[in-house]
Amino acid sequence: MKVLIASSEIVPFAKTGGLADVCGALAKELSKLGAEVSLCLPLYRSVLEGNFEIEPILEDLLIELGHYKLTADIYKGHLGNIDVFFVRKDEFYDRTYLYATPKGDYFDNAQRFIFFSKAVISLSKALNIKWDIIHCNDWQTAIIPVILKIFYADHPLFKDTKTIFTIHNLGYQGVFPKDSFSLTSLPPHLFSIDGLEFWGNMNLLKGGIIFSDLITTVSPTYAKEIQTEGFGFGLDGVLRAHAHKLIGILNGVDYSEWDPERDTYIAANYSKRDISGKSRCKKDLLDEFHLHTRLAERPLIGMITRLAAQKGIDLLIDAIDEIIEKEVGLVILGKGEKRYEDALRSISSRFKGKIGIRIDFDNGLAHRIEAGSDMFLIPSLYEPCGLNQMYSLKYGTLPIVYNTGGLADSIIEVDEDKGEGTGFKFYNYSKSGLCEAIDKAIRCFLNKGLWQRLIIQAMSCDFSWGRSAKEYLKIYQMLLSSKSPQ
Repeated sequence: MKVLIASSEIVPFAKTGGLADVCGALAKELSKLGAEVSLCLPLYRSVLEGNFEIEPILEDLLIELGHYKLTADIYKGHLGNIDVFFVRKDEFYDRTYLYATPKGDYFDNAQRFIFFSKAVISLSKALNIKWDIIHCNDWQTAIIPVILKIFYADHPLFKDTKTIFTIHNLGYQGVFPKDSFSLTSLPPHLFSIDGLEFWGNMNLLKGGIIFSDLITTVSPTYAKEIQTEGFGFGLDGVLRAHAHKLIGILNGVDYSEWDPERDTYIAANYSKRDISGKSRCKKDLLDEFHLHTRLAERPLIGMITRLAAQKGIDLLIDAIDEIIEKEVGLVILGKGEKRYEDALRSISSRFKGKIGIRIDFDNGLAHRIEAGSDMFLIPSLYEPCGLNQMYSLKYGTLPIVYNTGGLADSIIEVDEDKGEGTGFKFYNYSKSGLCEAIDKAIRCFLNKGLWQRLIIQAMSCDFSWGRSAKEYLKIYQMLLSSKSPQ
């Protein structure tokens, strides 16, 4: 089975969030299961500066972008035994950031990613590769299934190709002004309510939903949530209409990267058989953020997040005084919207020695926060899957989460009487709901015997990619045999 995974970001080449982790890890696991997997992404500055071994294989590949005829160069590299194709167009991709600066989105994102999507198809033609499955991810590649259905339904290379479209976060849809529709070269009738039109604009993600052979999203609960008005971001009706081809598959995590027993970023390694090293990791984290040494005996809450409204930053800011009154420490790593960066810097200056803030993306520090914290906070208003709660479980750092999406699917509420569970949920999205969950976590922390038991239970969870990859392989096979995914 020949599978192409097309994505705007893939670890280790380019990353802003979980999308990159998912695509890189899924590809490796599918390859282990016997699929012949290839990857395709833009050739960003991070690739050019990343010391990756890549070489040009196609020059001046013609790409039509509306009335313009542009060209791309195609480079090839490898991720283990997996071929990786890079689309090079420096005027589009040789930039500091992937999608936006701290001041806002790039003005030409429609051009950048419609161009990339068309290049995926063009390079397949130029290299004469017949894919069984083209697996597209989020709005940046959502136009691929549309173009294939409209222009290539009878093409020898593509007539048997099946497309899968994975929604990693419905909050980001690739909505652009009507004028951008001409960039797609699609017939005018597709700019309609039954096509890509969305309140007078073009919605790329809507196209992926309608024209792909199968839609997946990254947790079973999120697959249900996005069909409701509260979580559908205006596309709930479209998703309900296509519910027959919508499946939720919980993401996995890459334990070769996230495992305290062999993690090279942390102060001491540990495992569920011997967790003594975790206290050294906590001391190291307190030192790194210059927090009070007395917090060694109090709960230390970690948080690694994109600073955006979805992630519950407003709720955290609203509750911060009440949280710190509970005599806990808090360390936060993240970057994003300037208003949140400024607010967290202000909070950090108010609570010196109690709160540590790092406005950055730092992979090594992310590992140290997972290992050194006692609890991990994810107050997201919605969370399609989430990976950090799974990392946290592996590191014996009990998650405190809002009961939504993949957080609901992956965390078992702690029962204090039975001594069972893997984390703490709040069901009322409010300051009081959050603080009640933190209070429960603190009570359990102070019961040392119970806390040790909960840590072992958390570390015993298995969210490896092997399970998820088997589910993807199964739906690939169902599609190719023309069976219903249901």
